[in-house]
Amino acid sequence: MKAALLSSHGGNDVLSVGTLPDPVPGPGEVLVRVSAAALNRLDLFVRNGIPGVPIAFPHVPGADGCGRVEALGAGVKGLAAGDRVVLQPGLSCGSCEFCRDGERCLCVGYEILGEHRAGTLAERIVVPRENVWKAPAHLTDEEAAAFPLAAMTAWRMLVTRAKLRPGESVLIHGVGGGVSTYALQIARLAGAALVVVTSGSEEKLARALELGADVALDYRSVDVGKKVRELTGKRGVDVVVDSVGAATWRASLAAAAKKGRIVTCGATSGPNPEEEIRVIFWKQLSILGSTMGTDAEFGAVLGAVERRQVVPVVDEAFALADVRDAYSRLESGAGFGKLVVRIPG
Repeated sequence: MKAALLSSHGGNDVLSVGTLPDPVPGPGEVLVRVSAAALNRLDLFVRNGIPGVPIAFPHVPGADGCGRVEALGAGVKGLAAGDRVVLQPGLSCGSCEFCRDGERCLCVGYEILGEHRAGTLAERIVVPRENVWKAPAHLTDEEAAAFPLAAMTAWRMLVTRAKLRPGESVLIHGVGGGVSTYALQIARLAGAALVVVTSGSEEKLARALELGADVALDYRSVDVGKKVRELTGKRGVDVVVDSVGAATWRASLAAAAKKGRIVTCGATSGPNPEEEIRVIFWKQLSILGSTMGTDAEFGAVLGAVERRQVVPVVDEAFALADVRDAYSRLESGAGFGKLVVRIPG
């Protein structure tokens, strides 16, 4: 089968399209013929090398995918060859204390497709049955591939961890990325009374307003923390969604209301922000970490997509042969929404 392959860690020069043997499903596994795979920031981190996460080369990246069931391993029920499916990209042991509590994303052996094992940027992939879900019928393959990881992550951040309530206010940094774009839609769906977004791109700010943001701030020209306090009568917002890290952390602290919640799932600008502990205890803030999501959360966001309450946003689609171009656009940060790679066949 054809696949995007990493030969080592490095820049785009380590990425190529090559061939690998077709995988074969074992008991409880499903062989999926992939038609579209979406990129995430995770794919850049994997290409560059994640400290403490060794991988064997050549390595197939990609966490998100849509395709059709091609074969079933022994014991698999509820699926048939030809079913169009999407993949839940989080893999767990199913038996540790966290898995038994339904918190698969806290599993002591948690893995993600494309990071710890072969991913979706290939013609075929084998995954456990529990990671295979029927795709929403009204979506194209590219749209169906574009929501699983990012939308599930945003759902857990806002609904489960931050417990966003109707009438509350939200600040979302860096709108245009996958998680932030879905966070905007989920905040609206949850009944937020005020959704403020930031970006350094006028085009992205305009797109965010079309998608439902109330206020769009250009962080290049305004002090975000100060402006948010002005907008809220010096109160601040109830929830801050921060996946940017070092570049936005002080603004997050300033923008949060007393007893506010700051929820973070990443640190694309750096993992060690300048901290101001006095602001945290004086405002009595809650700092919440969040990673990926559970089966229940994936099912909830899948239902919202099926009801068209959450809409996958595809920035651009590339051919597998042009996977380096897709990575370059992802790395540039220029896109709004998800980048998708079409898998031929």
